[in-house]
Amino acid sequence: MTINQDLYEAIKKNNNMITTAQVLALGYSKQLLTNYVKAGLLERSRHGVYTLPDAVHDDMYTMMLRSDNIVFSHDTALFLNGLSERTPFTHTVTIRSNTSLPNSLKDECKCFYVKPQLHCIGVIERSTILGNTVRCYDLERTICDLLRCRKRCDEETVISAVKNYAAYDKKNLNLLSVYAKQFKVTSELKRYLEVLL
Repeated sequence: MTINQDLYEAIKKNNNMITTAQVLALGYSKQLLTNYVKAGLLERSRHGVYTLPDAVHDDMYTMMLRSDNIVFSHDTALFLNGLSERTPFTHTVTIRSNTSLPNSLKDECKCFYVKPQLHCIGVIERSTILGNTVRCYDLERTICDLLRCRKRCDEETVISAVKNYAAYDKKNLNLLSVYAKQFKVTSELKRYLEVLL
């Protein structure tokens, strides 16, 4: 038994991975995936995500494939934007407060909720270390998120993030100021920056 050529090409284009939704969109059944897993041609890496047996698993990418609502944020966004060298043990995501995190993701990440009108502010795309593109917040939004949720975040992470941002040569202080007003963290930001700048 071999993998259908259409599916194999789709898997290769998608960095050795495919979702149940993608298979259905191509006109094939879920049963075909089950058959491929039983035959050892595919592995079920997560709920609704399948990879070739020799493929390296990209946690961030497979999480994003399972929900259109998630945006990587806080410490995970710091890492994706290159302001932290430490890969988070548990990835942090933000979703709209009028939606919910899929049950299959609840044990895999730390989740923050925001008003729907704030959810898309500062969304950009970055590559994971395995080269897959994922959604995350830009640095200015990330700094505001960390200040806003500083009681739920590690204080050392917040201080380190603001310090690294202050030293970052591509920082956009005007944008940071705009975001700080939108997220109501202007006084907190001023307090941290006065110490660091």
